[in-house]
Amino acid sequence: MTDTVHDPAAGNAGSTARADREAAVFGRIEAFRRRRPRLREDVVTLAHGAGGKASAALLDAVFLPAFAQAAPDERPPLTDAAVVELPSGERLAFSTDSYVVKPLRFPGGSAGHLAVHGTINDLAMMGARPAAISAAFVLEEGLAIDVLRAVVADMAEAAAAAGVPVVTGDTKVVDRGAADGMYITTAGVGLIPAGRELAAARVAVGDVVLASGTMGDHGTAVMLARGDLALEADIESDTAPLHELVEDLLAAAPDTRWLRDSTRGGVGTVCNELARDADVTVVLEEAWLPVRPAVAAACELLGIDPLYVANEGKLIAVVPPEQADAALVAMQAHPQGSGAVRVGAIHAEPPGIVVLRTSMGGTRIVDMLVGDPLPRIC
Repeated sequence: MTDTVHDPAAGNAGSTARADREAAVFGRIEAFRRRRPRLREDVVTLAHGAGGKASAALLDAVFLPAFAQAAPDERPPLTDAAVVELPSGERLAFSTDSYVVKPLRFPGGSAGHLAVHGTINDLAMMGARPAAISAAFVLEEGLAIDVLRAVVADMAEAAAAAGVPVVTGDTKVVDRGAADGMYITTAGVGLIPAGRELAAARVAVGDVVLASGTMGDHGTAVMLARGDLALEADIESDTAPLHELVEDLLAAAPDTRWLRDSTRGGVGTVCNELARDADVTVVLEEAWLPVRPAVAAACELLGIDPLYVANEGKLIAVVPPEQADAALVAMQAHPQGSGAVRVGAIHAEPPGIVVLRTSMGGTRIVDMLVGDPLPRIC
């Protein structure tokens, strides 16, 4: 047997090499984290409406410089609704959204359902109790009155079921071929109870990330409803109002930090926005991410990651660890949260990114959505 002689110099060299490799990796991660989307196009593309990198670039280059009230070199946190302080001291949540979904009707819902549910949910994600909605319609010449009547009936049904009335609106008609049938714009207002605060700035290391149910149901249902892909699957949109679920969640976990409904760009993009605004690492566990088998199969055939496919009736919540169990119990007791699960946690390093721990034991960075694999789904 040959004796092995320890060489301290060799050991130090190995440690130095490992340190250099780790430094290089963290350097690449830091460069990735600090990379901000830049607007490179001269014309608007469908990707600019997808909620991912192109949308962020458009906001940064056009809308935020014009309308943001933050300092020019600061990017304010982008939330689902604005919070307006009233002279009385009450806080009003105010949101607006447009719906250009194609087709107008799809398994599980319609443009009318989306218009009501989406606005209610944007208010609820700020902790507001929705009070009223406005609705404006851009109608294409030649649209069948029966189609219009059906979509409006869906809106009325959704508003009545949610207890949030449509109180005002407007109608415009454009030339044939200029609006693809119908576009709907809604705005909503709601009051935020005193003492209720939901913001990325409140997120802390060790907090738990929860999802109220399966990913990608809505986007997949709409894509298959178009009939262009020769795929058939029993998949329905999950469009639903979430304000009552939010109230149950906040009653059980009053220190909930942050909420967001995972619409355009899906869970992956929503978590990237959280990581950026809170300056933390969001670590997701692949094995915990809930996806219906039919949705997973359809996404695999289409080459799409369910992490980037939209929901219209699910939310992501960040709660303190000591309240996570109570939050899950409360969510699972509500019809809209029956499939609620833990999906990850908040870490400190490296800040500003989303990391997925894969089922194989590795890790990968989850970037924001690039491009638009599912255009016009809401």
